[in-house]
Amino acid sequence: MRAFTCGICDSPLYFENSVCVSCGTNLGFSRDRREIVPVDEGGRWIDPDGLVWHVCDNLNLSGCTWLAPLEGGACSACDLTRTRPSDDDLTGLSQFPVAEAAKRHLLVELDTQGLSYVSRDDDPEFGLCFDMLSSVEENVVIGHEDGVITIDLAEGDDAHRVKVRVELAEPYRTMLGHLRHEVGHYMEFLHVRGDRIAAARELFGNEEASYPEAIERHYEQGPPENWEDSYISTYATMHPFEDFAETFAHVLHITDTVDTAASYGLLAIDPSAFSSFRDLVTGVWVPLSTALNQINRSMGALDLYPFVIPPPVLDKLEFVASLRT
Repeated sequence: MRAFTCGICDSPLYFENSVCVSCGTNLGFSRDRREIVPVDEGGRWIDPDGLVWHVCDNLNLSGCTWLAPLEGGACSACDLTRTRPSDDDLTGLSQFPVAEAAKRHLLVELDTQGLSYVSRDDDPEFGLCFDMLSSVEENVVIGHEDGVITIDLAEGDDAHRVKVRVELAEPYRTMLGHLRHEVGHYMEFLHVRGDRIAAARELFGNEEASYPEAIERHYEQGPPENWEDSYISTYATMHPFEDFAETFAHVLHITDTVDTAASYGLLAIDPSAFSSFRDLVTGVWVPLSTALNQINRSMGALDLYPFVIPPPVLDKLEFVASLRT
């Protein structure tokens, strides 16, 4: 995530800012220009090509700061949400902004990495969309199927999420992590075809293996012995699909954190100087994450990146990173 500044007073901004706290200017995020821009009193911004953009209609509902092409309309990020909590579900609505903020962050990452997708409007059968569901009155299973990513909004509640993380003995669990993992399933479905299938199977295993059997085996027997030698997490051991999705999520974990560190002047070398993702991981990410873990420990917090990357996982990361354009 790059460092943003106000176009009026040059004060630092965060990606989520809708108002500059220094000068009071109303703001909007231009996805096309990847900039936070000032909007007028009517919530409008005119881009260099003369096109008029408007504050997203969901600003007050989900805190969306992105600009929409039509007045009173939704932005390209909000258009991807197929289902949201009902107006009378106050708990779900209170959790909704957390999920939407993470989704917007994810979309910027996909844009940055050149990872293309097709929306549900353009492909009603397999296009990407998000069902942001409230588990207040129903059981919600986080997952992906044919382009539909389902998210349990309760994961936006810190207490709930930490409780689940502890129950499942997970080292890491965030809303953004869920989205990165689930969109990884979609990206495999979309981009791992033709000649790439053979290479993927060599690294991750045969994706045609029974998924229900894999789930049953995983939750009855746990991960295989010495799983740390070949996988990034215990969940990755369950099935080749999950190994790919976990690896995809870690590519985004790494690239986004490295890019943010570079944007804030914390790196002595430009990440783009590395010709391979493997070299970026070993040359930048490992020492950076070690330092960040130590900083977190200095604050009495959990490690920022509580994972170890063995050589076989480096191969998997390199393959997933090669899908980027």
